[in-house]
Amino acid sequence: MRDAVIVDAVRTPVAKGKPGGAYHAIHPVDLHAHVLKALVERNPGLDPAEIDDVIGGTVGQVGEQSTNATRMAVLAAGFPESVPGVTVDRQCGSSQQALSFAAQGLISGAYDLVVASGAESMSRVPIGSSAYVDGTRALVGGPAVAERYGGLIPQGVSAELIARKWGFTRAQLDDFAATSHQRAAAAWRAGHFDSQITRPTSLAVDETIRPGTTVETLAGLRTAFADPRWEQRFGAIDWKVTAGNSSPVNDGAAALLLTTSATAARHGWRPRARVHTATAVGDDPVMMLTGIIPATAKVLARAGLTIDDIDAYEVNEAFTSVVLAWQAETCADPGKVNVDGGATAIGHPLGASGARLATTLLNVLERTGGRYGLQTMCEAGGTANATIIERLP
Repeated sequence: MRDAVIVDAVRTPVAKGKPGGAYHAIHPVDLHAHVLKALVERNPGLDPAEIDDVIGGTVGQVGEQSTNATRMAVLAAGFPESVPGVTVDRQCGSSQQALSFAAQGLISGAYDLVVASGAESMSRVPIGSSAYVDGTRALVGGPAVAERYGGLIPQGVSAELIARKWGFTRAQLDDFAATSHQRAAAAWRAGHFDSQITRPTSLAVDETIRPGTTVETLAGLRTAFADPRWEQRFGAIDWKVTAGNSSPVNDGAAALLLTTSATAARHGWRPRARVHTATAVGDDPVMMLTGIIPATAKVLARAGLTIDDIDAYEVNEAFTSVVLAWQAETCADPGKVNVDGGATAIGHPLGASGARLATTLLNVLERTGGRYGLQTMCEAGGTANATIIERLP
């Protein structure tokens, strides 16, 4: 029976996604190409000509990230012209979906060797750029969706609605954020990220980690989404979401090399993990970010596992209220969630984040000796991915 195994996983340090950030001068295609080249350099015997496909995630598919940017990255990496590439858009879960598609292709027999990757340059292609045409904001989703749901809303407002529904306080959101920074800073000091990192510039660590972050400093930040029109629609909101308890905007790239056990043996590679189970779900596009809860239930059911069977979790910290709601509903052990910090500190380079989470999760399992790891990602439009990987001895 065919399987899908991960041979290697690599990422860049995550940079600030604005002018002045460490990668602002790098074209997003070249940033993506950097991690593709790194996979070849890190794996002796890997002939790029044997790669059946490169599946890459990118969210802002306009301007420099348009026209199938993954295919352009394949060419920029110097791979043979025979190697194809395709760019996926499942919003924040784009490169996690790329991982799922790669695994499906291997198990079905469509692929023998494939790369799942992602890249985003939010400094050069700002978030939301694809929603504008000639400087005018488009009606995203069209009139039928607007009529069905009363109009879609910013993700930050969805994060506020989640905080209200689950009754989280501002202090709880800020405490989770401060912990994320402390864990990420500690992980870098301990060398936990060293083996997964490839550096396109002199940037040595994730640029948005603030080791000195405390609940007290975060308490001084203004709320980011307060607006009377949302209270007119949803009722009173005790606004809590700030830039400090949300993920920043970032640049970064990540990539995973996948194959089958048989192909790995033929090349003399040691598989590090297998893609055990993967799924995607749809959920309420107004609440938007809660899909990770049913996605987790679905992937566990398909895998025949329980939440307590999982040894490590990576839950994308788009907003801390989202992860807190997930923890409350799943009863997952908080001590196993984002143990090396999450997107609040490390950053969230949209299309790269799914591959970044998978890279981090793989390394956490190897370091701790855990068997099963679960990652899940909330996504704009009310979808979510969930993936379980199994570390191999």
